[in-house]
Amino acid sequence: MNSFSAKIYIISRINPVVDVPDDVLSAIFAQAGRSKGPVPVRGRLNGAEFIQTLIKYEGAWRLYLNGEMRKSAGIDTGDMANVEIEFDPRPREEPVPEKFAEALKTDETARAEFEKLSPSRQKEILRYLNSMKTEASLVKNVEKVIRHLTGKPADTLHALMRKEK
Repeated sequence: MNSFSAKIYIISRINPVVDVPDDVLSAIFAQAGRSKGPVPVRGRLNGAEFIQTLIKYEGAWRLYLNGEMRKSAGIDTGDMANVEIEFDPRPREEPVPEKFAEALKTDETARAEFEKLSPSRQKEILRYLNSMKTEASLVKNVEKVIRHLTGKPADTLHALMRKEK
């Protein structure tokens, strides 16, 4: 595991990050076997475990520190962060919410269009749907995704999903 300390600061007016030192980047790139594109990593932030992705933005590699990471570590913007980090070879799979799986089974066009999307776009949609806090929000947003994929009116999908219950 590679270690460093860095001050947390904000970029793009909202994103807390730390810059990753070149020697740590070199070690992670060697572990990953690549130095382009987002690089999955895992480690500890002030002792609290995290799973994240290194991103190159405006010419510099950064570790974005989301709210959950900062809260678990007991730190925030302006604080010094003690980071232990390494490449994470585990696949980053996002579960398919049951309501979305049902909708894709019901609608062949939506399923075909979803499968045409890039893996990163599919993951983004699944992550979004998995973030819903209530069943009603999930149903509403599944409908939005299906409409986006097919152009089908929302009430058609809603009626189909009610029949499934």
